[in-house]
Amino acid sequence: MDNGNAVELSKYRFEKSQECLKAAKALRDIEDYEGAANRSYYAIYHAIRSILALDMVEFKRHSGNISYFRQNYIKPGLFDTEISEMLSIASDARNSSDYDDFYVVSKEEVDSQISNAERICGDVKRYLRDKYS
Repeated sequence: MDNGNAVELSKYRFEKSQECLKAAKALRDIEDYEGAANRSYYAIYHAIRSILALDMVEFKRHSGNISYFRQNYIKPGLFDTEISEMLSIASDARNSSDYDDFYVVSKEEVDSQISNAERICGDVKRYLRDKYS
């Protein structure tokens, strides 16, 4: 993949993150908190993958993509360290809401998840704006 294709893939992935964020809010509004937790996680995940596209890096597992982002973007200080905790919380909520039969996610948890997703997506948007220009 060349740089031009990497930028296009990055933009596509970021757009996907924005669609997931919009869906998370809509699901929260109809009180589908499990669905909202899932979509807010994917908003974050696709935003992170939009950055990895510029590095022309992709891992088969979510954990690999997240680990790479932490190692290459959070650890060197390109993104705030608190984002690492937000990633963990979002991942745990998504896994629990998707796979644990009796897991119940509250509106407050979902509101926090969506707020974290908005924060991370905003930080990624600013980072990408600088990279694209």
